[in-house]
Amino acid sequence: MRSFGFARLSLAASVCGLATLPAPLAAQGTAKTNQYGNPATVKPAPTKAAIDVRDLQIRLYQFADDSMLGRQVGRVGNKKGTDMIAAEVKRLGLLPAGDNGTYFQTLPYRLRKFTDNSRMTVDGNPLEWNTDFVAMPGQRAPRSIAGAEVVFGGTQGDSTTQISAADAAGKFVVLRPNPNGARGGPGQAFAVRGGGAPARSRFDDAVAIATIDLDALTPTQRVALNEPLVATSSAPGRAAPTGAARGPVDSIALLKAQLAALQPQSTIRLTRDAAARLFKRRNIDGLSAGVKGGTVTASLDFVELPTEWARNVVAVVPGSDPVLKHQYVAIGAHNDHVGITAPVDKDSIRAFNIEKNKLLLANNMQGLGPEILTTIRVNMDSIRKVHPKARLDSINNGADDDGSGSMGVLEIAEAMMAMPVKPKRSTIFIWHTGEEAGLIGSAFFVRNPTVPIDSVVAQLNVDMIGRGRAEDLPSGGPDYVGVVGSFFDSKDLGETVKAVNTKQAKPLTLDYKFDEPIAWSGYNNIYGRSDHFNYAQQGVPIAFFFTGLHGDYHQRSDEPEFIDYPHYAKIANYIKDLVVDVGNGPRPRLNGTKPAKPRVIVP
Repeated sequence: MRSFGFARLSLAASVCGLATLPAPLAAQGTAKTNQYGNPATVKPAPTKAAIDVRDLQIRLYQFADDSMLGRQVGRVGNKKGTDMIAAEVKRLGLLPAGDNGTYFQTLPYRLRKFTDNSRMTVDGNPLEWNTDFVAMPGQRAPRSIAGAEVVFGGTQGDSTTQISAADAAGKFVVLRPNPNGARGGPGQAFAVRGGGAPARSRFDDAVAIATIDLDALTPTQRVALNEPLVATSSAPGRAAPTGAARGPVDSIALLKAQLAALQPQSTIRLTRDAAARLFKRRNIDGLSAGVKGGTVTASLDFVELPTEWARNVVAVVPGSDPVLKHQYVAIGAHNDHVGITAPVDKDSIRAFNIEKNKLLLANNMQGLGPEILTTIRVNMDSIRKVHPKARLDSINNGADDDGSGSMGVLEIAEAMMAMPVKPKRSTIFIWHTGEEAGLIGSAFFVRNPTVPIDSVVAQLNVDMIGRGRAEDLPSGGPDYVGVVGSFFDSKDLGETVKAVNTKQAKPLTLDYKFDEPIAWSGYNNIYGRSDHFNYAQQGVPIAFFFTGLHGDYHQRSDEPEFIDYPHYAKIANYIKDLVVDVGNGPRPRLNGTKPAKPRVIVP
């Protein structure tokens, strides 16, 4: 589930560099189990048609393994995760429903970089790429640099030492790095003030900003500046709510910002020696703001390379009815998580967050202030008896968020493929990417559907169904599941959600509290924070299944060994039965209580 950026406290020592990745999952092994009855690792093995604890473990321990690198959209880990899902649906025999007969719908993410064909001269004398200068890639090719006069602009981030906007306009501005670290660089043209007008920087009209800070990097590190690890996209995610309050907009400033976004200024890093040559000096000592230098001309070779690092996986189980098979029940989860962050001792951070969650529960899930958080004490002695050395971890594996949904949906696909008679309607399985980045995968799909969007009779969204214990949230337990929005667009779908549950051997406890705003810490706008929202905006009836947040949410400790697998299996089996029922029953009508897309009444 997408986070809204709530603060998270980490109880961990400061460590330099990333934690070393462990051996592949199949090579690890221990027979010991934790307090939930789960082992630290589970080896890959064949799965079967029945949805059960063992199969869910086999799948989730692979999908939420460190080798997936946190599955973040725009990074290679997302390709690894989507490769795994696509290989499985192909093996199971589902039909591809992505682009060009494949299982993938690839989003327009690009790797943007400058090549070593980039050139720059000062007064006709060449500077050498990577040796003297490096240009930093952005979203677009930068504006041209042709005969631009060099001027020393002062110290980065320190406006008291800098030249004026008029003196920077049209110039190649050179800055000394801030000795205390940058406090906001020169390129702030795309920031927005509260009133809605673009924020301005005194260097907005410079043709380039060059900072003298390249000497600290090794040759390998300089090359790496243009070997991006993250692909980016300008494709929109969920749109801002219509009617949102906005202040007055400075139309001239807005136009200038839009033009700057289309052709931004170059951002360059220089060595001290190269900077001295720009000013025709032996060194840069004693440079003062406003000092003029030579004339710079540059040809920076900017390229955009397509990437497979942002993909929806789309597959279909065809329906059995010759007419209704052209309609679809959509079931989805999000294949991405939040990737790699700073390394921490995951045992200590988990222990801290367990204590924090206990206090939240005791405080009616109201936010905890610093005066309470600072009282939390963790017994590290007991942790060190089990793990004598700190287990540093930098990878957010997202076992529950949303490994549980993704693998639950995959298990449902396997179960349905084994049915001798399939549901009358087709079932379209969509593992969306980029939910954590703003619901971008589902937004892309509904704008570019691979089946007609009006043929989708309902969308069932599965996001975080692996926890929901009493220790995680109020009313949690072995039969708990939250249901969100099932009555909003279609009363028919809401009633079907309830009816199918009553047919279970032991019905689940369906919790509808998240249909309304709730004051619990971290739970604001649950309805708008996952992929079903984009389908609802298109007038597709939705139901969202969710077992709640917990202390491991968006932490390095969201690991497969902490999932409640018997509970998880119950929910997955129930959702499978719901998919089948919707696939065979009457089409849910748009007769709900809070439709996201009101029906258009034609006079």
